Amino acid sequence: MEEFLGASEVINWQHPKILERAKQIASRHGTLTTIAKACFEWVRDEICHSCDYQMNPVTWRASDVLQYKTGYCFAKSHLVAALLRANQIPAGFCYQRLSIDDQSAPYSLHGFNAVYLAEMGWYRIDARGNKEGVNAQFTPPVEQLAFKVQFSEEADFQAVLAEPLQIVVEALQAQRTWNDMLSNLPDISLESAKSYGLVLPAI
Repeated sequence: MEEFLGASEVINWQHPKILERAKQIASRHGTLTTIAKACFEWVRDEICHSCDYQMNPVTWRASDVLQYKTGYCFAKSHLVAALLRANQIPAGFCYQRLSIDDQSAPYSLHGFNAVYLAEMGWYRIDARGNKEGVNAQFTPPVEQLAFKVQFSEEADFQAVLAEPLQIVVEALQAQRTWNDMLSNLPDISLESAKSYGLVLPAI
């Protein structure tokens, strides 16, 4: 589990503000599972999804997501992982490939998290932020993500990665405004998914 507790430039959980927030959240809860739930719900509800709220800047580093209180789904997942790791709870990264307009092409990756719970293992959670038609919850062992796969070119990748995909981080770093990011969302083809460490579910 060591790699799922690590710090990096992106998941900079040792930043004083992240440690402070992680401690504040944990102080109101008695078990690692309830702390994990509280970290997830705090990011889901208190950090604004950049596109939903049309907010700048485009954040990618966990501490910046916390500072500016905004981020795309990927960035919000970086902060979730940072808060969990700051509380010594293993956290990883998961991805789906989804239609941007809920019809067909174009497609984009969608980022969220998995948290390791002692009583059940990896459990996937999506803190992108709820709105009409989106109702992600922390209800183990039942998984309740923000989105479901609907089309043949969409995918729900099963891998849990220790670090965010570099293509995602680079996409966030390259854009300055939420609108620019919306026009340049990262995507990978299903054929190339394995080379990124992503695995499609067995049929």
